Amino acid sequence: MSATADHAEERTNPAARLGFQPGQVVQEIGYDDDVDQELREAIEENIGSELVDEEYDDVADAVVLWFREDDGDLTDALVDATTLIDEGSPVWLMTPKTGRDGYVEPSDINEAAQTAGLSQTKSIAAGKDWSGSRLVTPKAAAKKR
Repeated sequence: MSATADHAEERTNPAARLGFQPGQVVQEIGYDDDVDQELREAIEENIGSELVDEEYDDVADAVVLWFREDDGDLTDALVDATTLIDEGSPVWLMTPKTGRDGYVEPSDINEAAQTAGLSQTKSIAAGKDWSGSRLVTPKAAAKKR
């Protein structure tokens, strides 16, 4: 595939825009009937396997965390999401877009991410009703550990 085709796929395939690669283990947390099924299927197609659920107890390459305003404490959810991934691995926090049920304020996301020891590196429209925030362990913190 050409570089141009790769870029075109990144624009049209939401899982490619999120950076998922074949062979990765991606843990999904917070699944419910309202999640974006098209995005889930695209991620599974990109990685070549099904998403693993909250019961998965080995190290994952990335986490997709679906979170709505009434799901509890976001900081706790983010800390829990980082327990089975390597430092530097992304947590993709999926929250409902502005005006949708369960919308989470960007300031709440930023505050919870910082408290959980994460930095936001990217935000995208992850589907019709969902926004995605890519959160990672800061490099400086990772070096100290």
